[in-house]
Amino acid sequence: MLSKETWATVIKDFHESTLPTVIPRDQKIEFESDIKRAISLIGPRRAGKTFEMYLIISKIRQRYGADRVLYINFERTNLQGLSAKDMSVMLEAYYELYPANKGKRIWLFLDEIQNVNEWERFVRTCLDDGISVFLSGSSAKLLSKEIATSMGGRNISYHIYPFSFKEFLSAKKFEIKKFYSSSEKALVSNMLKEFIEFGGYPEAVLYSNQREKIMQDIFDTAIYKDVIKRGKIRNPIALQELINALLKSKEFSINKFYNYIKSRGIKTSKDALYKYTGLLEDAFFVFLLRKYNLSYKKSEQSLPKVYFIDNGLLTLNRIDDKGRLLENLIFVELMRREKEIAYYQNASSEEVDFVIKEGKKVKQLIQVCYDLSDFMTLERETRVLIKASKEFKCNNLLLINMHEEKEQTINGKKIVFMPVRKWLLSE
Repeated sequence: MLSKETWATVIKDFHESTLPTVIPRDQKIEFESDIKRAISLIGPRRAGKTFEMYLIISKIRQRYGADRVLYINFERTNLQGLSAKDMSVMLEAYYELYPANKGKRIWLFLDEIQNVNEWERFVRTCLDDGISVFLSGSSAKLLSKEIATSMGGRNISYHIYPFSFKEFLSAKKFEIKKFYSSSEKALVSNMLKEFIEFGGYPEAVLYSNQREKIMQDIFDTAIYKDVIKRGKIRNPIALQELINALLKSKEFSINKFYNYIKSRGIKTSKDALYKYTGLLEDAFFVFLLRKYNLSYKKSEQSLPKVYFIDNGLLTLNRIDDKGRLLENLIFVELMRREKEIAYYQNASSEEVDFVIKEGKKVKQLIQVCYDLSDFMTLERETRVLIKASKEFKCNNLLLINMHEEKEQTINGKKIVFMPVRKWLLSE
Protein backbone atom coordinates (compact mmCIF):
# COMPACT_ATOMS: atom_id res chain seq x y z
CA MET A 1 0.00 0.00 0.00
CA LEU A 2 1.24 3.51 -0.83
CA SER A 3 1.99 5.68 2.17
CA LYS A 4 0.21 8.94 2.85
CA GLU A 5 3.54 10.74 2.36
CA THR A 6 3.95 9.26 -1.12
CA TRP A 7 0.41 10.30 -2.05
CA ALA A 8 1.06 13.82 -0.73
CA THR A 9 4.05 14.09 -3.06
CA VAL A 10 2.00 12.89 -6.06
CA ILE A 11 -0.77 15.39 -5.22
CA LYS A 12 1.58 18.35 -4.73
CA ASP A 13 3.50 17.51 -7.91
CA PHE A 14 0.26 17.73 -9.88
CA HIS A 15 -0.77 21.02 -8.30
CA GLU A 16 2.61 22.51 -9.19
CA SER A 17 2.43 21.26 -12.76
CA THR A 18 1.57 23.25 -15.86
CA LEU A 19 -0.98 21.65 -18.14
CA PRO A 20 -0.08 21.29 -21.83
CA THR A 21 -1.84 23.24 -24.54
CA VAL A 22 -4.96 21.36 -25.62
CA ILE A 23 -6.87 21.39 -28.92
CA PRO A 24 -10.60 21.64 -28.03
CA ARG A 25 -12.69 18.72 -29.24
CA ASP A 26 -16.26 18.80 -30.56
CA GLN A 27 -17.41 16.80 -27.53
CA LYS A 28 -18.91 19.11 -24.88
CA ILE A 29 -18.68 17.59 -21.40
CA GLU A 30 -20.48 19.16 -18.45
CA PHE A 31 -18.40 19.48 -15.26
CA GLU A 32 -20.54 21.71 -13.04
CA SER A 33 -23.71 19.64 -12.88
CA ASP A 34 -24.82 18.49 -9.42
CA ILE A 35 -25.78 15.05 -10.73
CA LYS A 36 -24.26 12.32 -8.55
CA ARG A 37 -22.86 10.22 -11.36
CA ALA A 38 -19.31 9.52 -12.44
CA ILE A 39 -18.36 10.88 -15.87
CA SER A 40 -16.50 8.25 -17.91
CA LEU A 41 -14.37 9.05 -20.95
CA ILE A 42 -13.86 5.81 -22.84
CA GLY A 43 -12.14 5.04 -26.08
CA PRO A 44 -8.96 3.65 -27.61
CA ARG A 45 -5.53 4.32 -26.20
CA ARG A 46 -3.98 7.64 -27.34
CA ALA A 47 -7.22 9.00 -28.81
CA GLY A 48 -7.17 12.05 -26.54
CA LYS A 49 -8.96 11.05 -23.32
CA THR A 50 -6.22 12.46 -21.08
CA PHE A 51 -6.09 15.74 -23.01
CA GLU A 52 -9.88 16.04 -22.77
CA MET A 53 -9.42 15.71 -19.01
CA TYR A 54 -6.74 18.43 -19.10
CA LEU A 55 -9.13 20.75 -20.92
CA ILE A 56 -11.81 20.29 -18.23
CA ILE A 57 -9.23 20.59 -15.44
CA SER A 58 -7.97 23.91 -16.84
CA LYS A 59 -11.53 25.30 -16.77
CA ILE A 60 -12.00 24.17 -13.16
CA ARG A 61 -8.64 25.66 -12.16
CA GLN A 62 -9.59 29.01 -13.66
CA ARG A 63 -13.00 29.07 -11.98
CA TYR A 64 -12.38 27.43 -8.61
CA GLY A 65 -8.62 27.33 -8.04
CA ALA A 66 -5.95 24.68 -8.64
CA ASP A 67 -6.34 22.88 -5.31
CA ARG A 68 -10.00 21.97 -5.90
CA VAL A 69 -9.09 19.49 -8.62
CA LEU A 70 -6.84 16.41 -8.62
CA TYR A 71 -5.63 14.29 -11.53
CA ILE A 72 -4.03 10.86 -11.12
CA ASN A 73 -2.65 8.75 -13.99
CA PHE A 74 -2.69 5.06 -13.05
CA GLU A 75 -0.42 4.13 -15.94
CA ARG A 76 2.51 5.54 -13.94
CA THR A 77 4.95 2.84 -12.92
CA ASN A 78 4.88 3.89 -9.24
CA LEU A 79 1.07 3.60 -9.18
CA GLN A 80 0.73 0.00 -10.37
CA GLY A 81 -1.25 -2.66 -8.51
CA LEU A 82 -3.30 -0.27 -6.40
CA SER A 83 -6.64 -1.00 -4.75
CA ALA A 84 -9.62 0.89 -3.36
CA LYS A 85 -7.81 1.07 0.02
CA ASP A 86 -4.92 2.94 -1.59
CA MET A 87 -7.40 5.39 -3.06
CA SER A 88 -8.86 6.07 0.36
CA VAL A 89 -5.36 6.88 1.65
CA MET A 90 -4.95 9.24 -1.32
CA LEU A 91 -8.11 11.11 -0.33
CA GLU A 92 -6.95 11.34 3.30
CA ALA A 93 -3.63 12.82 2.12
CA TYR A 94 -5.46 15.34 -0.05
CA TYR A 95 -7.64 16.60 2.80
CA GLU A 96 -4.64 16.84 5.13
CA LEU A 97 -2.92 19.01 2.53
CA TYR A 98 -6.06 21.13 1.95
CA PRO A 99 -8.25 20.96 5.07
CA ALA A 100 -10.14 24.10 3.97
CA ASN A 101 -11.60 22.09 1.08
CA LYS A 102 -13.35 19.63 3.38
CA GLY A 103 -17.04 20.17 2.71
CA LYS A 104 -16.37 22.04 -0.55
CA ARG A 105 -16.93 20.49 -3.95
CA ILE A 106 -13.79 18.90 -5.38
CA TRP A 107 -13.13 17.12 -8.68
CA LEU A 108 -11.18 13.86 -9.03
CA PHE A 109 -9.83 12.82 -12.44
CA LEU A 110 -8.78 9.17 -12.45
CA ASP A 111 -7.00 8.27 -15.69
CA GLU A 112 -6.85 4.61 -16.88
CA ILE A 113 -8.84 3.59 -13.82
CA GLN A 114 -9.11 -0.04 -14.93
CA ASN A 115 -5.62 -0.55 -13.46
CA VAL A 116 -7.00 -0.15 -9.91
CA ASN A 117 -8.56 -3.15 -8.18
CA GLU A 118 -12.12 -2.58 -6.88
CA TRP A 119 -12.09 1.01 -8.15
CA GLU A 120 -15.90 0.97 -8.32
CA ARG A 121 -16.22 0.82 -4.53
CA PHE A 122 -14.03 3.89 -4.07
CA VAL A 123 -15.86 5.85 -6.77
CA ARG A 124 -19.30 5.07 -5.28
CA THR A 125 -18.09 6.34 -1.89
CA CYS A 126 -16.80 9.56 -3.49
CA LEU A 127 -20.12 10.16 -5.22
CA ASP A 128 -21.99 9.60 -1.95
CA ASP A 129 -19.71 12.21 -0.32
CA GLY A 130 -20.47 14.81 -3.02
CA ILE A 131 -17.12 14.50 -4.82
CA SER A 132 -17.26 14.85 -8.61
CA VAL A 133 -15.44 12.00 -10.34
CA PHE A 134 -14.16 11.77 -13.90
CA LEU A 135 -12.85 8.44 -15.12
CA SER A 136 -11.02 7.39 -18.24
CA GLY A 137 -10.17 3.99 -19.60
CA SER A 138 -9.24 2.13 -22.76
CA SER A 139 -11.50 -0.80 -21.94
CA ALA A 140 -15.08 -0.91 -23.19
CA LYS A 141 -15.79 -3.86 -20.91
CA LEU A 142 -14.73 -2.15 -17.70
CA LEU A 143 -16.22 1.25 -18.37
CA SER A 144 -19.27 0.63 -20.51
CA LYS A 145 -20.74 -2.85 -20.70
CA GLU A 146 -20.30 -3.79 -17.04
CA ILE A 147 -20.48 -0.43 -15.34
CA ALA A 148 -24.28 -0.54 -15.02
CA THR A 149 -23.82 -3.46 -12.63
CA SER A 150 -20.60 -2.47 -10.89
CA MET A 151 -21.62 1.18 -10.39
CA GLY A 152 -25.33 0.64 -9.95
CA GLY A 153 -25.93 2.68 -13.10
CA ARG A 154 -24.30 5.76 -11.54
CA ASN A 155 -22.34 6.71 -14.60
CA ILE A 156 -22.53 8.84 -17.75
CA SER A 157 -20.21 7.76 -20.55
CA TYR A 158 -18.66 9.83 -23.34
CA HIS A 159 -16.76 8.13 -26.15
CA ILE A 160 -13.49 9.75 -27.19
CA TYR A 161 -12.35 8.67 -30.65
CA PRO A 162 -9.40 9.83 -32.77
CA PHE A 163 -9.99 13.20 -34.45
CA SER A 164 -13.06 13.62 -36.63
CA PHE A 165 -12.46 15.42 -39.93
CA LYS A 166 -13.68 18.65 -38.34
CA GLU A 167 -11.20 18.23 -35.49
CA PHE A 168 -8.48 17.24 -37.97
CA LEU A 169 -9.01 20.51 -39.87
CA SER A 170 -9.00 22.45 -36.60
CA ALA A 171 -5.71 20.82 -35.59
CA LYS A 172 -4.32 21.87 -38.97
CA LYS A 173 -5.54 25.42 -38.20
CA PHE A 174 -7.93 25.41 -41.15
CA GLU A 175 -11.12 27.41 -40.66
CA ILE A 176 -14.31 25.58 -41.60
CA LYS A 177 -16.60 27.80 -43.70
CA LYS A 178 -19.84 27.48 -45.60
CA PHE A 179 -18.19 28.57 -48.86
CA TYR A 180 -14.60 28.24 -50.07
CA SER A 181 -12.42 29.81 -52.72
CA SER A 182 -10.84 27.60 -55.37
CA SER A 183 -7.53 27.50 -53.48
CA GLU A 184 -9.32 26.66 -50.21
CA LYS A 185 -11.26 23.86 -51.92
CA ALA A 186 -7.99 22.41 -53.22
CA LEU A 187 -6.50 22.59 -49.73
CA VAL A 188 -9.52 20.87 -48.15
CA SER A 189 -9.37 18.18 -50.83
CA ASN A 190 -5.71 17.49 -50.09
CA MET A 191 -6.33 17.37 -46.35
CA LEU A 192 -9.26 14.99 -46.86
CA LYS A 193 -7.01 12.62 -48.82
CA GLU A 194 -4.48 12.79 -45.97
CA PHE A 195 -7.23 12.10 -43.42
CA ILE A 196 -8.58 9.12 -45.40
CA GLU A 197 -5.12 7.64 -45.78
CA PHE A 198 -3.55 8.32 -42.38
CA GLY A 199 -6.48 8.74 -39.99
CA GLY A 200 -6.99 11.01 -37.03
CA TYR A 201 -4.90 9.88 -34.05
CA PRO A 202 -4.09 13.30 -32.53
CA GLU A 203 -0.36 12.78 -32.04
CA ALA A 204 0.08 11.42 -35.56
CA VAL A 205 -1.83 14.41 -36.97
CA LEU A 206 0.17 17.00 -35.02
CA TYR A 207 3.56 15.39 -35.69
CA SER A 208 3.06 14.09 -39.22
CA ASN A 209 6.82 13.96 -39.91
CA GLN A 210 7.01 11.18 -37.29
CA ARG A 211 3.65 9.64 -38.19
CA GLU A 212 4.71 6.08 -39.01
CA LYS A 213 6.77 5.70 -35.82
CA ILE A 214 3.92 7.14 -33.74
CA MET A 215 1.34 4.83 -35.33
CA GLN A 216 3.61 1.80 -34.86
CA ASP A 217 3.99 2.69 -31.19
CA ILE A 218 0.22 3.09 -30.78
CA PHE A 219 -0.35 -0.25 -32.52
CA ASP A 220 2.24 -2.12 -30.44
CA THR A 221 1.22 -0.53 -27.13
CA ALA A 222 -2.47 -1.22 -27.65
CA ILE A 223 -1.76 -4.85 -28.49
CA TYR A 224 0.62 -5.38 -25.58
CA LYS A 225 -1.08 -3.46 -22.77
CA ASP A 226 -4.74 -3.69 -23.74
CA VAL A 227 -4.79 -7.20 -25.17
CA ILE A 228 -1.79 -9.39 -24.25
CA LYS A 229 -1.17 -8.04 -20.74
CA ARG A 230 -4.79 -7.40 -19.75
CA GLY A 231 -6.00 -10.68 -21.24
CA LYS A 232 -3.03 -12.65 -19.86
CA ILE A 233 -2.51 -14.15 -23.31
CA ARG A 234 0.02 -16.97 -23.45
CA ASN A 235 -0.13 -17.56 -27.20
CA PRO A 236 0.89 -14.27 -28.88
CA ILE A 237 1.64 -16.06 -32.16
CA ALA A 238 -2.03 -17.04 -32.60
CA LEU A 239 -3.05 -13.49 -31.64
CA GLN A 240 -0.73 -11.98 -34.25
CA GLU A 241 -2.08 -14.34 -36.91
CA LEU A 242 -5.61 -13.29 -35.91
CA ILE A 243 -4.76 -9.58 -36.20
CA ASN A 244 -3.15 -10.13 -39.61
CA ALA A 245 -6.26 -11.99 -40.79
CA LEU A 246 -8.57 -9.25 -39.54
CA LEU A 247 -6.48 -6.60 -41.29
CA LYS A 248 -6.81 -8.45 -44.57
CA SER A 249 -10.49 -9.35 -44.21
CA LYS A 250 -13.64 -7.52 -45.19
CA GLU A 251 -15.70 -10.26 -43.54
CA PHE A 252 -14.40 -12.65 -40.91
CA SER A 253 -15.24 -16.18 -39.81
CA ILE A 254 -13.53 -17.53 -36.69
CA ASN A 255 -14.40 -21.07 -37.76
CA LYS A 256 -12.63 -20.69 -41.10
CA PHE A 257 -9.68 -18.93 -39.47
CA TYR A 258 -9.38 -21.69 -36.88
CA ASN A 259 -9.20 -24.32 -39.62
CA TYR A 260 -6.59 -22.21 -41.44
CA ILE A 261 -4.17 -21.83 -38.54
CA LYS A 262 -4.73 -25.44 -37.51
CA SER A 263 -3.59 -26.47 -40.99
CA ARG A 264 -0.43 -24.41 -40.42
CA GLY A 265 0.36 -26.28 -37.22
CA ILE A 266 -0.34 -23.35 -34.87
CA LYS A 267 -1.86 -24.70 -31.66
CA THR A 268 -4.86 -22.86 -30.28
CA SER A 269 -8.59 -23.40 -29.72
CA LYS A 270 -11.76 -21.78 -31.00
CA ASP A 271 -12.51 -20.57 -27.48
CA ALA A 272 -9.13 -18.84 -27.35
CA LEU A 273 -9.76 -17.15 -30.70
CA TYR A 274 -13.16 -15.92 -29.53
CA LYS A 275 -11.46 -14.58 -26.39
CA TYR A 276 -8.74 -12.80 -28.41
CA THR A 277 -11.32 -11.24 -30.72
CA GLY A 278 -13.33 -10.06 -27.72
CA LEU A 279 -10.21 -8.48 -26.20
CA LEU A 280 -9.47 -6.64 -29.47
CA GLU A 281 -13.04 -5.31 -29.50
CA ASP A 282 -12.84 -4.41 -25.81
CA ALA A 283 -9.72 -2.33 -26.47
CA PHE A 284 -11.53 -0.36 -29.24
CA PHE A 285 -9.00 -1.78 -31.68
CA VAL A 286 -11.37 -3.61 -34.01
CA PHE A 287 -15.15 -3.67 -34.49
CA LEU A 288 -17.25 -6.51 -35.89
CA LEU A 289 -20.43 -5.27 -37.57
CA ARG A 290 -23.31 -7.75 -37.77
CA LYS A 291 -25.91 -8.23 -40.47
CA TYR A 292 -29.31 -6.58 -40.00
CA ASN A 293 -31.92 -9.01 -38.72
CA LEU A 294 -34.95 -8.48 -36.50
CA SER A 295 -33.85 -11.60 -34.62
CA TYR A 296 -31.00 -10.68 -32.25
CA LYS A 297 -29.79 -14.29 -32.20
CA LYS A 298 -29.63 -14.51 -36.00
CA SER A 299 -27.90 -11.14 -36.18
CA GLU A 300 -25.23 -12.25 -33.69
CA GLN A 301 -24.72 -15.49 -35.60
CA SER A 302 -24.23 -13.70 -38.92
CA LEU A 303 -20.83 -13.33 -40.57
CA PRO A 304 -19.46 -9.98 -39.33
CA LYS A 305 -17.75 -7.27 -41.37
CA VAL A 306 -14.45 -5.98 -39.99
CA TYR A 307 -13.64 -2.35 -39.20
CA PHE A 308 -10.73 -0.72 -37.35
CA ILE A 309 -10.80 2.30 -35.04
CA ASP A 310 -8.64 4.42 -37.34
CA ASN A 311 -7.48 4.32 -40.96
CA GLY A 312 -3.92 4.95 -39.78
CA LEU A 313 -3.81 1.40 -38.40
CA LEU A 314 -4.79 0.02 -41.80
CA THR A 315 -2.30 2.15 -43.73
CA LEU A 316 0.46 1.25 -41.25
CA ASN A 317 -0.14 -2.38 -42.19
CA ARG A 318 0.00 -1.66 -45.92
CA ILE A 319 -3.76 -1.73 -46.51
CA ASP A 320 -4.18 0.77 -49.35
CA ASP A 321 -7.57 -0.17 -50.87
CA LYS A 322 -9.19 3.26 -51.26
CA GLY A 323 -12.71 1.82 -51.14
CA ARG A 324 -12.01 0.00 -47.89
CA LEU A 325 -10.35 3.04 -46.32
CA LEU A 326 -13.34 5.23 -47.21
CA GLU A 327 -15.84 2.69 -45.86
CA ASN A 328 -13.83 2.30 -42.63
CA LEU A 329 -13.79 6.08 -42.22
CA ILE A 330 -17.57 6.29 -42.60
CA PHE A 331 -18.05 3.46 -40.10
CA VAL A 332 -15.98 5.23 -37.42
CA GLU A 333 -17.83 8.50 -38.03
CA LEU A 334 -21.18 6.73 -37.62
CA MET A 335 -19.89 5.31 -34.33
CA ARG A 336 -18.79 8.79 -33.29
CA ARG A 337 -22.30 10.07 -34.06
CA GLU A 338 -23.68 7.25 -31.86
CA LYS A 339 -25.73 5.66 -34.61
CA GLU A 340 -27.16 2.18 -34.21
CA ILE A 341 -25.83 0.39 -37.27
CA ALA A 342 -25.75 -2.95 -39.07
CA TYR A 343 -25.13 -4.01 -42.66
CA TYR A 344 -27.60 -5.50 -45.13
CA GLN A 345 -27.15 -8.49 -47.40
CA ASN A 346 -29.86 -9.95 -49.59
CA ALA A 347 -30.29 -13.49 -50.95
CA SER A 348 -28.12 -12.58 -53.95
CA SER A 349 -25.26 -11.56 -51.60
CA GLU A 350 -25.69 -7.91 -52.61
CA GLU A 351 -24.84 -5.55 -49.75
CA VAL A 352 -25.78 -2.15 -48.40
CA ASP A 353 -22.87 -1.01 -46.29
CA PHE A 354 -24.78 0.60 -43.41
CA VAL A 355 -28.32 0.23 -42.13
CA ILE A 356 -29.11 2.99 -39.61
CA LYS A 357 -31.64 1.77 -37.07
CA GLU A 358 -33.78 3.19 -34.29
CA GLY A 359 -35.02 0.18 -32.40
CA LYS A 360 -36.62 -2.12 -34.97
CA LYS A 361 -37.19 0.66 -37.52
CA VAL A 362 -34.76 1.33 -40.36
CA LYS A 363 -34.20 5.10 -40.59
CA GLN A 364 -31.55 5.34 -43.32
CA LEU A 365 -29.64 3.21 -45.81
CA ILE A 366 -26.08 4.29 -46.64
CA GLN A 367 -23.94 2.98 -49.46
CA VAL A 368 -20.26 3.95 -49.70
CA CYS A 369 -18.36 3.97 -52.99
CA TYR A 370 -15.03 5.70 -53.63
CA ASP A 371 -15.41 6.11 -57.41
CA LEU A 372 -18.73 6.21 -59.29
CA SER A 373 -17.29 7.01 -62.72
CA ASP A 374 -17.83 3.45 -63.99
CA PHE A 375 -21.42 2.85 -65.14
CA MET A 376 -21.45 -0.78 -63.95
CA THR A 377 -20.32 0.25 -60.48
CA LEU A 378 -23.00 2.95 -60.29
CA GLU A 379 -25.70 0.55 -61.42
CA ARG A 380 -24.65 -2.09 -58.87
CA GLU A 381 -24.53 0.31 -55.92
CA THR A 382 -27.89 1.92 -56.65
CA ARG A 383 -29.66 -1.35 -57.48
CA VAL A 384 -29.07 -2.87 -54.04
CA LEU A 385 -30.04 0.40 -52.34
CA ILE A 386 -33.38 0.35 -54.11
CA LYS A 387 -33.98 -3.32 -53.25
CA ALA A 388 -33.26 -2.66 -49.58
CA SER A 389 -35.43 0.46 -49.67
CA LYS A 390 -38.42 -1.58 -50.79
CA GLU A 391 -37.74 -4.36 -48.27
CA PHE A 392 -37.43 -2.01 -45.28
CA LYS A 393 -39.90 0.65 -46.49
CA CYS A 394 -37.16 3.23 -46.06
CA ASN A 395 -36.85 6.12 -48.52
CA ASN A 396 -33.87 7.86 -46.88
CA LEU A 397 -31.18 6.66 -49.30
CA LEU A 398 -27.65 8.05 -49.25
CA LEU A 399 -24.69 7.23 -51.47
CA ILE A 400 -21.45 8.66 -50.06
CA ASN A 401 -18.62 8.99 -52.57
CA MET A 402 -15.60 11.17 -53.27
CA HIS A 403 -16.98 13.77 -55.67
CA GLU A 404 -20.59 13.37 -56.90
CA GLU A 405 -23.21 15.69 -55.43
CA LYS A 406 -26.76 15.39 -56.76
CA GLU A 407 -30.18 13.86 -56.20
CA GLN A 408 -31.33 11.22 -58.66
CA THR A 409 -34.62 9.32 -58.88
CA ILE A 410 -34.16 5.72 -60.01
CA ASN A 411 -37.14 3.35 -60.31
CA GLY A 412 -39.22 5.80 -58.29
CA LYS A 413 -36.67 6.05 -55.44
CA LYS A 414 -34.76 9.24 -54.72
CA ILE A 415 -31.07 8.69 -53.93
CA VAL A 416 -28.94 11.48 -52.49
CA PHE A 417 -25.35 11.43 -53.78
CA MET A 418 -23.09 13.25 -51.31
CA PRO A 419 -19.31 13.87 -51.37
CA VAL A 420 -17.62 12.49 -48.27
CA ARG A 421 -16.18 15.94 -47.43
CA LYS A 422 -19.64 17.45 -47.20
CA TRP A 423 -21.01 14.49 -45.20
CA LEU A 424 -18.16 14.56 -42.70
CA LEU A 425 -18.71 18.27 -42.08
CA SER A 426 -22.52 18.02 -41.99
CA GLU A 427 -22.91 17.58 -38.22
